Amino acid sequence: MKEYKSVTQIAGPLVFVENVSGVGYNELVEVTLPSGEKQKGQVLDISENVAVVQIFGSTSGLNTTSTSVKFLGETMRLGVTDDMLGRVFSGLGEPRDKGPMPVPEDRIDINGAAINPYSRQEPRDFIQTGVSTIDAMNTLVRGQKLPIFSASGLPHNQLAVQIARQAKVKGGEEKEDFAVIFAAVGITHEEAHFFMRDFEKTGALERAVLFLNLANDPSVERIITPRLALTTAEYLAFEKDMHVLVIITDMTNYCEALREIASARQEVPGRRGYPGYMYTDLSTIYERAGRVVGKKGTVTQFPILTMPGDDITHPIPDLTGYITEGQIVLSRELHRKNIYPPVDPLPSLSRLMNLGIGKERTREDHRGVSDQLYAAYANGRDLRSLSAVVGEESLTDVDRKYLRFADEFEKKFITQGPNEDRSIEQTLDLGWDLFSMLPEEELKRVKKEFIGKYAKKPGK
Repeated sequence: MKEYKSVTQIAGPLVFVENVSGVGYNELVEVTLPSGEKQKGQVLDISENVAVVQIFGSTSGLNTTSTSVKFLGETMRLGVTDDMLGRVFSGLGEPRDKGPMPVPEDRIDINGAAINPYSRQEPRDFIQTGVSTIDAMNTLVRGQKLPIFSASGLPHNQLAVQIARQAKVKGGEEKEDFAVIFAAVGITHEEAHFFMRDFEKTGALERAVLFLNLANDPSVERIITPRLALTTAEYLAFEKDMHVLVIITDMTNYCEALREIASARQEVPGRRGYPGYMYTDLSTIYERAGRVVGKKGTVTQFPILTMPGDDITHPIPDLTGYITEGQIVLSRELHRKNIYPPVDPLPSLSRLMNLGIGKERTREDHRGVSDQLYAAYANGRDLRSLSAVVGEESLTDVDRKYLRFADEFEKKFITQGPNEDRSIEQTLDLGWDLFSMLPEEELKRVKKEFIGKYAKKPGK
């Protein structure tokens, strides 16, 4: 361990130390303030003989003459154990629930190790969230990374805890091997209490690990929190053979912290002021989902982000969409109609859906029901716009049935209570109930043998 008193500059959370040698990227440091107080930090950059250190805490009281920096010779590691289940931690991995620090079985580098592409298995097997619009039309598959694109004021936090509470493998036969890692990044105290209260009240905390980074915590901590959550998930999945669902909210706060640190380092800004390496940085988080040959456990990611200005072309959702395998989009228009959850099926997509559905995993009619629901709802939405121009009386009888289908689809299929947990069978049966509103000849995307087997009432 080497200690230096050659601090030359302090810029926000960053400390610049000159004349250093033998220092590594991401190495942990201990900064001693003039008052004697100690703060932890991490090496952010090395250039020639200057090290840039980011401080995990307040930099008030620091100066260039009396501050010393000790380089600890190791990267940040998290002590992991399965005793972490049922616990709540801060964004730096310290207990927030007033319980003791778990005795670790291992200490793992939070930056993780890239999965060898040769060792990767394609994601498969259905995860039931209990939310119809996700399970039926944008199916979540084990090992997938499927983000939720939300916006300010929409109930993404409520949807996040509902998914965390309800998520299970089909039938729940392996529920004891299923865990949820919940990482909240840059949230308010009110939101933190909401998450903790919901998890404790419903009993979901028993199979969950919570990492809560608050809005008044140092912005540098937001860079650490998702990596702590994923390190825990990888340990439980690949060492303890558990199926782990990781929910991270809100990735927008993470990207804002990246931009803040890049600005403090006086880097040349990229698109909309975000650093040019944001795509690479996000990939180091999202690509930690997956399945590995020879391991029973899986890591599935459900990151949530709020689109600034409801703009889906903003760099954060845009880059996220390139890296991940689809997206679930929340609609402000549906929210204004008091529809919960306001998931809009039309711009939503799960690219790996076919790997998790079918006769062996969900039900034989799943793909057809999904396609038919999508087509009928899209047709109904188009006819709404047309009827606003020419009037509903100018439409054909079939067109009016599609109009009513779109209304009923929103009222009965999309809409469900925050505590309503629908099985995939209930969801698909509900789809067949809606199909009864349409003439049978309009059901072009479901096989005829399924119409006879599952249709509740023949269309006329």
